[in-house]
Amino acid sequence: MKQPEYLRTVQGFARRELLGKDAYLDSLADAPLPLYERFAETGLANWWLPKESGGLGLSLEESVRITAELAYADAGVAFTLFVPILTTSMVSWYGSAELKERHLDPLVNRGYAATLGSEHEAGSELARITTFARREGEQIVLDGQKAFSTNTDFADFLVVIARDRDDPAGYLAVLVPRGAPGVTIDKRWDVIGLRASATYQVSLSGVRVPAGNVLRGNGLRLLEIGLNASRILIATTALGIARRIRDVCMEYGKAKQVKGAPLANNAVFAARLGQFEMQIEVMANQCLAAARAYDEVAARPDAAGEWLRTGTLKQALTTKMFCGQTGWQIASTASEMFGGAGYTHESVIGKLVRDMRYVSIVEGGDDVLRELVFSRYVVPVSKRS
Repeated sequence: MKQPEYLRTVQGFARRELLGKDAYLDSLADAPLPLYERFAETGLANWWLPKESGGLGLSLEESVRITAELAYADAGVAFTLFVPILTTSMVSWYGSAELKERHLDPLVNRGYAATLGSEHEAGSELARITTFARREGEQIVLDGQKAFSTNTDFADFLVVIARDRDDPAGYLAVLVPRGAPGVTIDKRWDVIGLRASATYQVSLSGVRVPAGNVLRGNGLRLLEIGLNASRILIATTALGIARRIRDVCMEYGKAKQVKGAPLANNAVFAARLGQFEMQIEVMANQCLAAARAYDEVAARPDAAGEWLRTGTLKQALTTKMFCGQTGWQIASTASEMFGGAGYTHESVIGKLVRDMRYVSIVEGGDDVLRELVFSRYVVPVSKRS
């Protein structure tokens, strides 16, 4: 079956710019990497942006296929390129026409967006965040510190989740241009994996934006909605990494001699590769199924209202959990198959293990998501708080 043009373009980019450059991509080089500009030149940057904004309007199912190809070559690059979907989907559904024209349209084929939600003290309890937004006339003023935000330093704009100073129970999602006075990058985190991406701690001090920059709806609910797409794509990076691990193991098995024969001829080694293939197949099917569930809601005439009713998509939670756990099983087993070399920086398998770990941590650790699945989808509706 002939692959679509966009997928062939992504595969070509991965071959030219990513494969064989693992040491560079793992080096925590200055961000953004120049190769991101070369990806923009393919015409696929922010490929999901809606056609009314001048974008390609590719579906999440198509995004899964793109992300899997990018993550096969480097998960950090994949994460950098798709994580703006979290921010832009909130603006696309809940921003004013003026906001969308001013901030989404310029992102087509170029540019980045970032979301500022997490905080050190609040942790997974986002209702406890201490970034506040107050109204002064026709302006919103933001103060606080955000712990982990990817792409922030080179983003075109940010969406900040903040408590409403005038309503202790209220939360806002506020669009802030990156260059707004008072936005300060405190540091770039020295992460253990996904080192081709860049995640920052950010301070906000007296940041002023027009009141019209507030998105419609409760800020925490909008964040829930935005996380659906990015969580499915995070799960997809596990799929891409797992495919790469399988192939790296197969190459190793062909070259490594054990008792006078290639390791690939060993029955135990072969059985493990067969297990990997089974797990990869299920991961792929799950990512595509979750994306289709997402696309079904997104295609409805009142998608924005439907998302407000739905909030967190069950398939996004379960897919991220399943792929993170299954991917980690594959990565852990593969590192053992390499023996001592699997515990060194000499083999790419170490990088792939570190890259895989993020899937079960970023945008909600597994324990957080287990509790969410339990409270939203296991406990009967009549007994939910």
